[in-house]
Amino acid sequence: MIQVVICDDHAVLRRGIRDTLAEATDIRVIGEAAGYTELRDTLRQAACQVLLLDINMPGRNGLEVLASVRESYPEIKVLMVSMYPEDQYALRCLKAGAHGYANKAGDPLELVRAVRTVHQGRKYLTPEVAQMLADSLAQPTPEVPHEALSEREMQTLQKIASGKRLTDIAEELMLSPKTVSVYRARVLEKLQLSNNAELTVYAIRNSLV
Repeated sequence: MIQVVICDDHAVLRRGIRDTLAEATDIRVIGEAAGYTELRDTLRQAACQVLLLDINMPGRNGLEVLASVRESYPEIKVLMVSMYPEDQYALRCLKAGAHGYANKAGDPLELVRAVRTVHQGRKYLTPEVAQMLADSLAQPTPEVPHEALSEREMQTLQKIASGKRLTDIAEELMLSPKTVSVYRARVLEKLQLSNNAELTVYAIRNSLV
């Protein structure tokens, strides 16, 4: 039996996903959460194998939550679900460690297939995402320095460039200030920058904030 937890801030959408998965005899929804705080408590109590995570939530967005889950529960397969078209977030989610990206407006049977696929340890790709990957391999774009950043490092870069202090960033990401300082140092090194001012200019020039 595939044990699933759903994290989405809309109760109606959670119910719709739960009802869809209930049609599958090999899938059982064992928990729900409306945000990261609830999800963190749920994962402490539930032996979750697959997490369905909405990308658009208030407070910490899905990519930030994905990074936290990957750090604390690396064994959980994360399937990102969203109303956004694949071309906006799919590749970024996969690069950040998600096992798949499914559109909530798509065929319900595809959602069941996606859960089964990621549970087996394979990536779930819609035909649209597969085509995007093929196109990116066929016509690689010039690499820019910030593409080498991890999702955590990118979050740190964006928050510093937005004027937030390390202590504030640590609180938002639920990390220690020392850990955030390490991420900042890695960002500066990878981008070959010297201080926060240069980092902010870089973020603005590359439309990262």
